Amino acid sequence: MHVVVVHNRYGSAQPSGENKVVDQEAELLRAAGHRVEMFERRSDDIADMSLLGKVAVPLLVPWNRAVRTELAARLRTERPDVVHVHNVFPLLSPAVLAACADAGVPVVATLHNYTQVCVPGTLQRDGRPCTECVGSTPLPAVRHGCYRGSRLATVPLAVSLSANRRRWWSGVQRFLCISASQRDVLVGAGMPAERLAVKHNFVPEPGMRREGGGEHLLYLGRLAEAKGVRLLMAAWDEIAAGGGVGVPLVIAGTGPLEQEVTAWAAGRDDVRCIGLCDTEQSREAIARAVAVVAPSTWLEAFGLVVVEAMAAGVPVVAAGHGAFVELVDDGVTGLLHRPGDTASLASCLRRITDGPDRNGEMGLAARRRYEQGFSPAVGLERLLEEYRTAIAGRSEPMGERINGGQ
Repeated sequence: MHVVVVHNRYGSAQPSGENKVVDQEAELLRAAGHRVEMFERRSDDIADMSLLGKVAVPLLVPWNRAVRTELAARLRTERPDVVHVHNVFPLLSPAVLAACADAGVPVVATLHNYTQVCVPGTLQRDGRPCTECVGSTPLPAVRHGCYRGSRLATVPLAVSLSANRRRWWSGVQRFLCISASQRDVLVGAGMPAERLAVKHNFVPEPGMRREGGGEHLLYLGRLAEAKGVRLLMAAWDEIAAGGGVGVPLVIAGTGPLEQEVTAWAAGRDDVRCIGLCDTEQSREAIARAVAVVAPSTWLEAFGLVVVEAMAAGVPVVAAGHGAFVELVDDGVTGLLHRPGDTASLASCLRRITDGPDRNGEMGLAARRRYEQGFSPAVGLERLLEEYRTAIAGRSEPMGERINGGQ
């Protein structure tokens, strides 16, 4: 099969699970003998633009005519079987859908978050769940400045969401939701249920698994409010006040709360901040963990680190909402705490470290769950199945349905 992958890569200064998923799927397909070509833009390139170029970027968010022309020409030349769209913000835009229509190529789109119905894609505002824009216009997002706390920065995204809603919904043969909980939200928001399929992300074999009981609890991810970092710090303070759990907390990652986390951890012997880790360092840190902690306060659409822990035979302590509910079998492959509840998270951290035998059983169960649902073999089978469905489902020229005169 010949696949063109369309993706706007997130900035390299911050870890991106989405970039990782895109690269891993491309490698998986190539290893199976399929031809994969990339059509990309990089957010890192914005820094090198002229002042005029930087000023123009927000204007390209709703529609980038040059991208439509470039991609359509390439698709007409290469004639791929399918185009797989991931992120189009900020340099690609939904114009990629019109390009696919121009060339008559079917489209599959992976939905990594909730940007189809929520401007920042988190369904959260000020640290609390928010669905004001779901099923309606994104005017509340502009009013609240939901993107980076700025009304001005939010406007291009809100315009794109409003102007391109029908284009997305009619121009994509198959939307791949990365969890059932995400699909439920999107169907409830009015997206076409018949086109929304659940395809969990897969995780490559890590090459190392936990041996013994582990030596630390691990938080691995972006240091941001939505990821539950402040909640974790509060729970850990509660645990420390009670004498601790016998192992330190290791925090790996970077993000907007990095200075706050570093200051909190300074001078403590029960917390270690190790910064941004590469793939091998991350795998090693996971394999040495008693458990991996994922206390997100927003509704995670998937949770890559949870499955990475499972692959290494390590149980997870995660918030009991969003995709975590379907990824973690509470009491079997890990523990679920009440979302946003400091005492509940602290209790789960105590339980996961109290009793190595039970923890070991959870680790083995987590590994079995990975093999059954998130291995490369399973991921490849599901991906090809959706490509074939998209190709078979193309019954009329897409250009007539989505061009809309642009």
